[in-house]
Amino acid sequence: MYSVGLMEWMRMNPVDFYKCLAEPTRLQCLLLIERLGELCVCELTTATQLSQPKVSRHLAQLRECGLLLSSKRGQWVYYRLAPALPDWIKSVLAQTLQGNGAWLSEPLARLDKMPGRPPCCV
Repeated sequence: MYSVGLMEWMRMNPVDFYKCLAEPTRLQCLLLIERLGELCVCELTTATQLSQPKVSRHLAQLRECGLLLSSKRGQWVYYRLAPALPDWIKSVLAQTLQGNGAWLSEPLARLDKMPGRPPCCV
């Protein structure tokens, strides 16, 4: 089951939303999850070429903002977008993803080559 802290998205204003995305790693992780639907920490570590603690810290911040939900299954923690995000946030993310595919091409290529991807994500 996915969990989210205090459902911050219900009171999120545009300034808080953009503050959550103001760090490149958080934005990249969020767009990768938007594109692929669900990713685990190990996949995002591979995609971003950052350490697991650093990726986990950014994902925790996105979860605290109410943008992501997390679920632990076995040894993996999976992340996906919170389904009840306001339409304006979904629209911003979709348009950002659509207009910035080249920015994600290298991380996506690294994911395609990742050995031992969790069964959910292959």
